[in-house]
Amino acid sequence: MLFNKTTARTGLKSALCIKMGRLIGGVLLFLYSCNNGGSIATVNPGILNETTLADTLPQPPFDTVILGFDVNIGCFFEYMDTLVKRYDSLVPYTISEHLIVWANPWIIDTLESTDYYRMKEKGIFVYDQQALYVLKEGDTIFIPNGEKAKRLLEEQKQIVIDLNIPEFKLRILSGNDTLYTFPIRVGQNKSRFLAMSNRQTDLRTSTGVGTIVRINKDPRYINPVDNKVYKVTNRDDGKVTLLPRIPWIEPELNGIRKGHLIHPTTNPKTLGKAYSNGCIGVREADAWRIYYYSPIGTKVVFRYDLYVVNELGDTIRLKDIYGYAKKF
Repeated sequence: MLFNKTTARTGLKSALCIKMGRLIGGVLLFLYSCNNGGSIATVNPGILNETTLADTLPQPPFDTVILGFDVNIGCFFEYMDTLVKRYDSLVPYTISEHLIVWANPWIIDTLESTDYYRMKEKGIFVYDQQALYVLKEGDTIFIPNGEKAKRLLEEQKQIVIDLNIPEFKLRILSGNDTLYTFPIRVGQNKSRFLAMSNRQTDLRTSTGVGTIVRINKDPRYINPVDNKVYKVTNRDDGKVTLLPRIPWIEPELNGIRKGHLIHPTTNPKTLGKAYSNGCIGVREADAWRIYYYSPIGTKVVFRYDLYVVNELGDTIRLKDIYGYAKKF
């Protein structure tokens, strides 16, 4: 099984993944190719440091990075941070992790495929999601040039994260187009004392309009009821695994940060239910795509619309899960 193979290699790869953003020069071999003559600049890791790296990187115009090593999820964000740091200083526009991934949509597809339940459908049990490789030696990552970067940045500005609470759906919109629709879980219709906030808290997911204000790429899983920190999770199939490393996203609604995070759940059987302590739970695969369509500043709309149009074009009334209609 992949779990056994992955575990056997984790120790070796962990030695290579020591905060690449800081120690990349002494550990890894980078291969860069640029479009000025198709040349490839090879960096010797034995002599690499901040100064020599800047000297050996190709100057614009350039368009590709060829990986000389494998990157697992445990090292993925550190590697992406390294790309951003190096290339952002070489171009007159802002390079970000989201921009690079938008220019390489296959990366999202690959990350989505690491979903525990997708792997299970293939007959593969994954205990440690962070040990799965998502970038492979020889893979090519395109760094968008000025015109493409400008177009992608304009496209990002059009994105809206739209969430209809009683419908249990989150949509990624671009203008009048719905790009993706995902099932979600929302907050329970009750209040309870939460140790995390040290007060009685309304668990219902709030409505409002705002923006994404914070991203946590290395979240801790804490039960807000008793502040217990989790290291493992019980899956829907009864298996126990380590918790995945997938970013959590925090929106601000009507100028208030209510703690209604958008994050993956390891128990997708809870989707389509008012089940959480206020947060928005999504499938692991969906969480990756939502993350890359939700950079800081992305507009979000949390609404409570009971009347919606279904797939057949008929207007239907949803169940009033919070009883709001009774107040009017």
